[in-house]
Amino acid sequence: MASEDELNLLVIVMDVNPIWWGQQAQRELEFTLSKCMDAVMVMGNSHMAMIRTNKLAVIASHCQDSHFLYPCKSWRASDGCGEDSSCSGDGKYELLSVANKLIAERIRNVMSKTEVKGNSTDTLLAGSLAKALCYIHRVTKELKVGQEMKSRILVIKAADDCARQYMNFMNVIFAAQKQNILIDACVLDSDSGLLQQACDITGGLYLKIPQKAALAQYLLWVFLPDSEQRSQLLLPPPAHVDYRAACFCHRNLIEIGYVCSVCLSIFCNFSPICTTCETAFKIQLPQVVKAKKKKLKPST
Repeated sequence: MASEDELNLLVIVMDVNPIWWGQQAQRELEFTLSKCMDAVMVMGNSHMAMIRTNKLAVIASHCQDSHFLYPCKSWRASDGCGEDSSCSGDGKYELLSVANKLIAERIRNVMSKTEVKGNSTDTLLAGSLAKALCYIHRVTKELKVGQEMKSRILVIKAADDCARQYMNFMNVIFAAQKQNILIDACVLDSDSGLLQQACDITGGLYLKIPQKAALAQYLLWVFLPDSEQRSQLLLPPPAHVDYRAACFCHRNLIEIGYVCSVCLSIFCNFSPICTTCETAFKIQLPQVVKAKKKKLKPST
């Protein structure tokens, strides 16, 4: 267990794609967005209740924008009698009640203002992860001298991957790796090759849950313990990582392609000029062998 003087920040990135959750409500009535948010709040409450100094942030990843559910601009530490207080009439930790109330109100406002326009139905997961890294960096800058903080990001993925976000996604992954920030992934539907790479590179856990209704149990069993406690637990075996890259021309996942030797851009088809850095490649054409003329035999 970590000491009480050590800060531990958990940022939960929740996929709230309205298209996917609308289809999910028609397929399975026992697992809806509201029940998923209940499991997320159970996870967040458990994290903050384990140690007094634990911190929590929840980000909703939409198909149009990313929204902070907790903490938000309207929330102040004094609203909950202070972060270190446990004043409550019914004996409940006040900070947990404030967090649950804010998360429920914010997710209700986000989903009620949803207007899907055009073909932009992909979840902006790369932008949400970038916002999580920026928030972790801001909290780190506000620490006292000599104080340290461990940070990790938990992604709850619902919709399918978007190959067009490959470059932004990889930039976020390498930035998290440089900052020693773990990225965990809890996938609800089809496997995510991008999140498999993120978990493998940063040292996090990747799990595709077999039963959506048991989401809260999987969150508490697999993702609540930190990196030090996980070494003492019997966790699911690591999944096979799909390391296919997305080409820069069509954003398709490919296994074999052409790589620019200058900017390392990947293309599925050969091009004599790199469209990214505009480098022209010198192509050595095969030498044309001239056919030897046959000597005519003198006629007799």
